[in-house]
Amino acid sequence: MSTYNNQELHSIDKQYYLPTFGRFPVTFERGKGSKLWDTDGKEYIDMLAGIAVCNVGHCHPAVVKALREQAGKLMHISNFFLSEPQALLSKKLCEISGMDSVFFSNSGAESAEGAIKIARKYGHSRGKGGTVISMKNCFHGRTLATIATGKKTMQDGFEPIPQGFMQVPFNDINALKKALQDNNPKGGTHQISAIIVEPIQGEGGINVADIEFLKALRQLCDDEEIVLIFDEIQSGIGRTGKWFAKDHFGVQPDIMTLAKGLGGGIPMGAILCSEKMASVMKPGDHGTTFGGNPLVCTTSLAVLEVIEEENLLTAAAEKGIWLKKALLDMNEPSLKEVRGKGLMLGAEFDFETKPLVVEMLKNGVVANATAGNVLRFVPALTIGYDEMEQAIAVLKESLINIKAHA
Repeated sequence: MSTYNNQELHSIDKQYYLPTFGRFPVTFERGKGSKLWDTDGKEYIDMLAGIAVCNVGHCHPAVVKALREQAGKLMHISNFFLSEPQALLSKKLCEISGMDSVFFSNSGAESAEGAIKIARKYGHSRGKGGTVISMKNCFHGRTLATIATGKKTMQDGFEPIPQGFMQVPFNDINALKKALQDNNPKGGTHQISAIIVEPIQGEGGINVADIEFLKALRQLCDDEEIVLIFDEIQSGIGRTGKWFAKDHFGVQPDIMTLAKGLGGGIPMGAILCSEKMASVMKPGDHGTTFGGNPLVCTTSLAVLEVIEEENLLTAAAEKGIWLKKALLDMNEPSLKEVRGKGLMLGAEFDFETKPLVVEMLKNGVVANATAGNVLRFVPALTIGYDEMEQAIAVLKESLINIKAHA
């Protein structure tokens, strides 16, 4: 047990931490698998996994062992030098993704920033401008460039916002074609360097791309020599029942961004790209102090090994089918739709779901509200069916409770 109680820790947090998060009134102390325990010893089922991060569960023994052993051997050397874990992880990620080159970052936002840099460098090498098109309801991070791709509400107070970004509706290829035409109505060379898209929008409400849209998008980018970037920060590393969501659609991007599940809880991101993209980059064009150090690469290798050895791609697909059916079988009148793939599911209700999340937390289940009225489930791929059954039971009870107090 902690030497501080929950109330004391939250008082410290309010006094010293920048107020950028709307904290829930809980302080977690330890976790194992899909269970969490707070500082008062209360047990919770974790249906959020640190927002799709702990894909192999909390404190998986193989991951903890690899991390401990590497921490006692070598943690950091800078990228002036190579480590064996970095070389092996680079090889592994390229093999499972079909991409040619990798760069390691520390987060999803850094991966998105780096992807934009590579795309613009490639565009400039072809005599194009640097405009990047993103999709409405997207989320690529909270740095200045990544908020420039997203919602206007996230840009308020941070002006001037970086230029060279525009948005079109998700799943609308005609809107994209019109954006290209409007970008250069005189019929010359358009100035679009890249299009960035999440195959499954996470923060936007678990919106799945249409396969026809992604295939048409790939063709459009080929025809117009535009860099296609897939943001797989939330959907990658087995979450959807395949290594990457792109594999459901049979569409290969030019650049792909990763983070979240890649480190299993350790800050870790990656940018994967084709040889064509890699060819325009030279020493000094990009860099990082901490990205891809021996500690994080060893941990990532252990995560990937667990996913393979425990057949978690199949598990994610099968458990996702079970969870979706369990949600629909509730026959809840306020439930409008359940969408997603694998264990990346969104249950859309006809009301704001944050109060539901609060009620579920009181009853021992960690979930998440996104896009206003969507309840997001992104648990560990190792979660047990009994744990999901308990989570569904708590959801039912919580729905009754919030309706009673409405």
